[in-house]
Amino acid sequence: MKHCPPLSFSLLALCGLSLLPLAGHAQSLGLFDSQSDVGSVTPPGTATYDPATATYTLTSAGANLWGTTDGFHFLWKKISGDAVLTADIAFPDTAGDHSPHRKAILILRQTLDASSAYADAALHGAGLTALQYRRTDGGITEGLELNIAAPARLRIEKLGDTFTMYLAAAPNAPLHQVGAGTQLHLADPFYIGIGLCSHDPNKTEKAVFSHVTLDQPAPLPSTLALYSTLNTIGDDPDFRRDVIVWSAQAHFEAPNWTRDGKTLIFNQDGKIMTVPADGGTPQPLNIGDATHCNGSHGLSPDGKLLAISCATPGKPESRVYIVPFTGGEPTVVTEHPNSYFHSWSPDGKTIIFTRPDHGSGNIFAISVDGSEEHALTTGTGISDDPDCSPDGQYIYFNSDRGGTMQIWRMHPDGSSPEQITSDDYVNWTPHVSPNGKSIVFISYEKGTTGHPANKPIELRIMSLDDRKIHVLFQLTGGSGTMNVPSWAPDSKHLSFVSYQMLPAEDTAGPQ
Repeated sequence: MKHCPPLSFSLLALCGLSLLPLAGHAQSLGLFDSQSDVGSVTPPGTATYDPATATYTLTSAGANLWGTTDGFHFLWKKISGDAVLTADIAFPDTAGDHSPHRKAILILRQTLDASSAYADAALHGAGLTALQYRRTDGGITEGLELNIAAPARLRIEKLGDTFTMYLAAAPNAPLHQVGAGTQLHLADPFYIGIGLCSHDPNKTEKAVFSHVTLDQPAPLPSTLALYSTLNTIGDDPDFRRDVIVWSAQAHFEAPNWTRDGKTLIFNQDGKIMTVPADGGTPQPLNIGDATHCNGSHGLSPDGKLLAISCATPGKPESRVYIVPFTGGEPTVVTEHPNSYFHSWSPDGKTIIFTRPDHGSGNIFAISVDGSEEHALTTGTGISDDPDCSPDGQYIYFNSDRGGTMQIWRMHPDGSSPEQITSDDYVNWTPHVSPNGKSIVFISYEKGTTGHPANKPIELRIMSLDDRKIHVLFQLTGGSGTMNVPSWAPDSKHLSFVSYQMLPAEDTAGPQ
């Protein structure tokens, strides 16, 4: 941040900060104390408050709020602690040429620098809503997007280091959480307020904010409900676009993709579900008399068969079955109980699965017709989450045979095991990209025991050419997040599930 001598308009200009201290001077700014252009905004933005209608009108140019720097007009108040900011937002100018990416935002921001850490709930001109955030000063902006019609009311809530977006689809409708929250830290005090960016540095846009409230979060009830969010994300270090496909007060897990990349498969409350990858309402898949399916399932290489891990009448323990993806009765593959599917061989003739046994666990291979089962790993430790490389040369898996849980690989017959990761993280569930160039895996904090759910984790990606690792995403998850192969066919996108414990939907925060 630039450091300035005692403030004056001329000195502020030299420091590159346009500050318009209108509160208590020419006019009131309602709930807020002042306004600023953040980053490059030409001509300077404006914000006015109409006490008669309790509305705020902002005008602003500005290139974007994205990447590593921002440009927008900001009407703000400086506060500390937790907060809930809510507003109805409208773009009054609809005729003519207006950017579908103009953004009206509810934002919490560490500083007024263009590169500051922040979190916002953004309404785009095209109606898309997004929870956007930059975790550190100068970091890359990330975002959770939901493609829906423009909501009637929008909210962002800060509770500790968790930021959550809520919306109401219609006037006077209750606000509902949208997706899981994100984690980042803003030190006290910080800035909170409303803002506007035209998404075009050469054009000015207008937004109207009404029924604006700034409150403390309601106390959390003693009993919370689990919310699950199914996401897709692109593996581009410079463009973290995370799309919310489906979010509900329910438990679901383990998404993977159809071979055309158009549909996601996941399990919810024991059922196998499908949903369009670009969003929609999930539908159950016909899997006959199979029940209590868990997060271990996946399509055959030709996309015609689905392997599932579930129970059937007379066989209450988890076994591996196959069922036509078009629907039908399941056929058992593993007669031995407590078996969990993980991967198909590239030729579709073999299924790789695991079988836990009294605190240990090993990896097995079996013919798709249920014959010729044989062990690929042995011992009293844990070897789990096997995934075949697309060229058939390796099976990647996680194992604690080296003392801590790390990523390994071996040949398809179990020979020549080789440790792939060696760091302070606890690493699970490796999945190879369809082009064979990368693996993605889940990393827990050092000292984590087992494969728990609802923990702070990172999705990390390793390039198999140079073994370099980068962090794709930070979230609350673990078991259920990415149990099965989760790459899209294009090797550029992944699916995963995040979790959050929140008030049940009928009491989800102040209305």
